[in-house]
Amino acid sequence: MNSIQNFFDKIRPTFDKGGKLHALHSVYEGFESFLLVSNKTSRNGVSIHDAIDSKRIMSFVVIALMPAMLFGMYNIGHQNYAAAGITGSFWQLFGYGFLVMLPRIIVSYVVGLGIEFIFAQVNHEEIQEGYLVTGLLIPLILPVETPLWMMALAIAFSVILAKELWGGTGMNVFNVALVARAFLFFSYPSKMTGDSVWVANGSICGLGNDLPDTFTQATPLSFVKQGATIPNMSVCDMITGLIPGSVGETSVIAIAIGAVILLWTGIASWKVMLSVFVGGGLTAALFEALGMTPNIEWYEHLLLGGFCFGAVFMATDPVTGSRTETGKYIYGFLIGFIAITVRVLNPGYPEGMMMAILLMNAFAPLIDYFVVDRNISKRLRRANNK
Repeated sequence: MNSIQNFFDKIRPTFDKGGKLHALHSVYEGFESFLLVSNKTSRNGVSIHDAIDSKRIMSFVVIALMPAMLFGMYNIGHQNYAAAGITGSFWQLFGYGFLVMLPRIIVSYVVGLGIEFIFAQVNHEEIQEGYLVTGLLIPLILPVETPLWMMALAIAFSVILAKELWGGTGMNVFNVALVARAFLFFSYPSKMTGDSVWVANGSICGLGNDLPDTFTQATPLSFVKQGATIPNMSVCDMITGLIPGSVGETSVIAIAIGAVILLWTGIASWKVMLSVFVGGGLTAALFEALGMTPNIEWYEHLLLGGFCFGAVFMATDPVTGSRTETGKYIYGFLIGFIAITVRVLNPGYPEGMMMAILLMNAFAPLIDYFVVDRNISKRLRRANNK
């Protein structure tokens, strides 16, 4: 650590005011604060400090995402080899998925962080750590065959319009990663739905296989939406995640490991997480009791698609969700309710988690307003009765 600190101390004059690269001071400060704990302290007014800062929060979330990302890489190779009808070793499957995902992760961070660097320089502000998580979330919630240029366009759209124009990290109303997915869903629907976008096609560095042009592979929810029974897929398959779907959303086990990390570190709210599953489970059970979902059990709704991933990593976003303790229950329950309702009642959209979370992002402040207003009214009544 001393060598890193010495390096930054040595080059600091170059980036300070009057130095040759003073225009890039925000970039220098961003890298320094990412690698080292800042020695700056508050000097004016009263400050309340938590035991954890935003940099550590983002680092823990990235760590929590690792199981889903690593499994997703393996599943990319597994789906490709299975579609070609051949077998491969663990490292062949994982290596192929790694090579498929690597350029997507690079594009995500280069485009997103590049835009944030530009805004920080123009506004003479510090570079925030918020995109560390968003940059990993976006590749994980997209189909594996999404073209890189489309992903770059969606990232630019979401970072600029859904984040920076609202004031940057901590000020955005909508989840930035989901805005990117929504942009692609409505702008390029053929690349976000259908049966040909879920399995990576082509060989990379001698790994993987070229699939026939006519090859298709539907997700389980697509079969349900078409009125068909999910073929040759057990609950065990749904939990392990060796099924077609967005890269990071298929494995319930990997997502559960991430959930434990988020809850253990106190970063995510168990109230939001639990209420999403309760809302989704009760709604799915109600539709099943009404005979409206004959091809799927109620609990399978919770295991398939982006439900688990959304409940753990998206709904629990502290910036775009409800902040009152009672509001968290309401917010999460409505996300689960809306997600399943969209799945069952919308004939053209097999998934519902993205729309449910974005919709509740918009209503989260209203939920908190009514919760706070109710608490104020109760206290006033209590005071008047004394």
